[in-house]
Amino acid sequence: MTTTVPDPEDLTARARIRDAALRHFGEHGFERATIRGIAETAGVSLGLVRHHFGSKQALREACDEHLMKVMHRLHEEAASRPLGGLNPVAVMGPYRDYLARALTEGSAASFFDEMVRIGVRWLEEADQKQPGPPGVSPQARATVIAAMALSFSVLTGHVERGLGVSLETTEGQHELLRALLWVYSHPLLTPEEAAALDRSIS
Repeated sequence: MTTTVPDPEDLTARARIRDAALRHFGEHGFERATIRGIAETAGVSLGLVRHHFGSKQALREACDEHLMKVMHRLHEEAASRPLGGLNPVAVMGPYRDYLARALTEGSAASFFDEMVRIGVRWLEEADQKQPGPPGVSPQARATVIAAMALSFSVLTGHVERGLGVSLETTEGQHELLRALLWVYSHPLLTPEEAAALDRSIS
């Protein structure tokens, strides 16, 4: 039995198709996006799209898989760089429309769950450095943090209007990161106020 090495052009075409699909799914949604439109944007034949992916559903799964790889790379780079050395807003920017659509259409479950899983691992490591056990599980905290982080994909226009600057610019990305750093490092409640509220809902 012989095997053939994939043609480099095929690999390039596959990436172009996937990127075109990310764009179309983001702009039109999964139901309204068409294989024909994706093929035209990618500059390939309809048959080549079907050759590489078979169906629109398989194409969306390939988009999700690619996005998962991007997230894992972002996670690995963030762990190896000093604070401020990596801008997740800039890295995820090209996928913002796709993420927003996927989240609102309910098709981003695996991506969200993986974000939570990574967050749990980070929080469990951070909890070991705290003087006492946290009052909320890492799973619950990671879930809320993931939801807050992904909300920027859905609410981009509102965030940009509030900040008065585009998140596509370096200035906008820095403004958002500065605001996030302040929010995470300056609690709105004192420990006493938080404890009183916690007792009231327990």
